[in-house]
Amino acid sequence: MLTLDAAAVREATPWNELVEAIAELLADGSASVPQREIHDVGLPGGGSGSLLVMPAWLDTELLGVKAVTYYPSNAGTDLPTISAGYLLFDGETGQLAAVIDGDELTLRRTAAVSALAAGFLARADARRLLVVGTGNLAPNLAFAHAAVRRLDAVDVWGRSPERAAATARRLADGGLPAGPVEELDTAVERADIVSCATGATSPLLRGELLRPGTHVDLVGAFRADMREADDTAVKVASLFVDTLDGAVLAGDLAQPLEGGAIAVADIAADLASLATRSHPGRTSDAEITLFKSVGFALSDLAAARVIHRRIGTGTTEEPELDSPSS
Repeated sequence: MLTLDAAAVREATPWNELVEAIAELLADGSASVPQREIHDVGLPGGGSGSLLVMPAWLDTELLGVKAVTYYPSNAGTDLPTISAGYLLFDGETGQLAAVIDGDELTLRRTAAVSALAAGFLARADARRLLVVGTGNLAPNLAFAHAAVRRLDAVDVWGRSPERAAATARRLADGGLPAGPVEELDTAVERADIVSCATGATSPLLRGELLRPGTHVDLVGAFRADMREADDTAVKVASLFVDTLDGAVLAGDLAQPLEGGAIAVADIAADLASLATRSHPGRTSDAEITLFKSVGFALSDLAAARVIHRRIGTGTTEEPELDSPSS
């Protein structure tokens, strides 16, 4: 049985290979992916967190399950708000094959999913990325996008200017043309791609500021009480999701759906439809596109599959451009 820590996961999941692996499983359609379960759990100081259980498997090849905890009470401390572990089983024997650092796996596959979606939804000439958020996911998003397109500028905004500056330095140290920005609205107005990865419970992104042709990537909010973009943003954009069943439960879509600002029929396609080319994705340079991602077990399995193949064959080369240790 293999035990892989965060460093091993990073080394075994080069961005381009990971993006391609997720696209491959989506297009293939052979994996079994039950609906994920989300359970409320009590927190020591009151309120509730979440326990997510996310299984997926390929018959006779691999079975995997990820367990994730979300403890918002950890915000502002040295502890992460999200922690995860991943168990990978052999599909022929049912034996445990690997215990994988779920936090790093989640960061990598989440960023890769955003980069994959942007390949279908962002303009081909999109060169300016705005990252909203300064958590561990933020730099991964920037590096993943940079692996699939050339970026001339990466702006970083966060509620804490110090954390935004630190995140931008980390990106610059990794070879990206990155810098912090103080005014979010100004940065949104000039961005080609806006990637949000925050725990916001009220909208940060105002749709009235989006230029024609902008692509919006909403990653952070996964619960009904979390939200990163306002009603205007979802009304002016062509809407896409990683998975329909999961995305409509997150506040970015659940709240405007409940309020009548949009209808489920307004959601153009899921990521599988993009990967299989059954939906063309962006249809004009002026179109505003919005991709809502809440995470799905198939992407975890795709990442674990890449790890299993590379570790098993001893192929663990560093990608050409990757994020430093997190």
